[in-house]
Amino acid sequence: MSNPQLETLLNQQKAAFKRNPPDIEKRLDSLKKLSDIVKQHQEELIEAVYTDFGLRAREETLFLEIFPLQDEIRHAMKNLRNWAKRRYVQGAWFLLPSSAYYQFQPLGSVGIMGAWNYQVLLSLSPLVDAIAAGNHAIIKPSEMAPASAEVIKEIVNSNFSEDYIHCITGDAEIAREFSSMPFDHLFFTGSTRIGKKIMAAAAPNLTPVTLELGGKSPAIIHECYPVKLAAKRIMAGKLFNCGQTCVAPDYVIMPSSLNAEFEEEVKNSVAKFYPNITENEQYSQIINSDHFDRLNDLLIDAEDQGARIVEVSFQKSVADKKLMTPKLVFGVTPEMKLMQDEIFGPILPVLNLNTINDAVDFVNDNPKPLALYYFDEKKKRIDWLLRNTLSGGVTINDTIYHLAQHNLPFGGVGASGMGHYHGFDGFRTFSKKRAVMHQKRFAASDFLHPPFTGFKKKLINIIGRITKV
Repeated sequence: MSNPQLETLLNQQKAAFKRNPPDIEKRLDSLKKLSDIVKQHQEELIEAVYTDFGLRAREETLFLEIFPLQDEIRHAMKNLRNWAKRRYVQGAWFLLPSSAYYQFQPLGSVGIMGAWNYQVLLSLSPLVDAIAAGNHAIIKPSEMAPASAEVIKEIVNSNFSEDYIHCITGDAEIAREFSSMPFDHLFFTGSTRIGKKIMAAAAPNLTPVTLELGGKSPAIIHECYPVKLAAKRIMAGKLFNCGQTCVAPDYVIMPSSLNAEFEEEVKNSVAKFYPNITENEQYSQIINSDHFDRLNDLLIDAEDQGARIVEVSFQKSVADKKLMTPKLVFGVTPEMKLMQDEIFGPILPVLNLNTINDAVDFVNDNPKPLALYYFDEKKKRIDWLLRNTLSGGVTINDTIYHLAQHNLPFGGVGASGMGHYHGFDGFRTFSKKRAVMHQKRFAASDFLHPPFTGFKKKLINIIGRITKV
């Protein structure tokens, strides 16, 4: 089903792009404007995120959304002129004296679908890349975080022209219509389940898609690594936004001999991070009651199948506040729901496998994760694990921070997504790498036109002998 208003908006953007694609100066001005309005409305954005969750620390939104976004804008502005340069390449010798180069062209009008867990960052970070590449864009933030969606809509639409950059909000039906529009590129962040629907909706228009999805990101601890340090770093990454992070460690793999120490060190770390956790204003709530109930169902299913659930904080979850306290789950098996579905909450299963080979086999026997975390200090084992696994990204001896490296691509593989963004890779995602060959007035290729007789036959035979491997 088409949406007439959305269709009109997209047609306006495409027409405006055809008339005057944004040059480098306009792109830089637009990036600066985006940075300025985010700074100007920073407190409104933070308050809106707090409203959506019911509780999320100001510092967490600053550290995980506002600061990375502003730094990404800074990085793009610093490097844009270099990214956009044409690059000459070595030409084929038999086409001399031609020259060959490629240059990055903007695609047109692109669609960006954000995600509720980090609404500000995941709606506006792809926009940074789209602007840098020279596109027009329409943004659709997630309807599951309506307060932040409306603030983003207000600050974007009051500062950019409708035919250049525009934000729309709406329910799941609007999202479905959005994904079926004939954009020149569609960027989606969300679950694997919805990602499949987005790709199917885009297919009739042959709209290229970037899917930033999720999955079950493992944290593997080698028996020689300090358990105290591993526990601290795993729990820090796990409990940001109460586990509602696509690259949060989803489960731990380690030898059973480490269980007791790991449990103790996790409790110590959580006590330091979030003292009096049920009253702690820095510990986020679950986004809504449905997700809270889903997490409880995962725990009930695991316990019914023999798992041991450890209340890490010594305090119980508070349902009416959507506050779920951190929990470890020991004795898990692959059949349990929490080992099949992405958890997206403060529940950390521990799967006991006694060798790195067994850990790698388990990871490889399941859908490819968005992130993989390995705790070890022996380079030979690290290199072996990197050679023998495949994931969207990797952090060694820490969690989640690989996504903050501007010069590294961020994106999944297989069920965890397709395509990349951040930095130059984001610029390239929203561009066409266009090949150009420039031939001279007098060219050797003129001697290769039909009819193929006499001298031309000999010349082609010579080329064949020279180019033979």
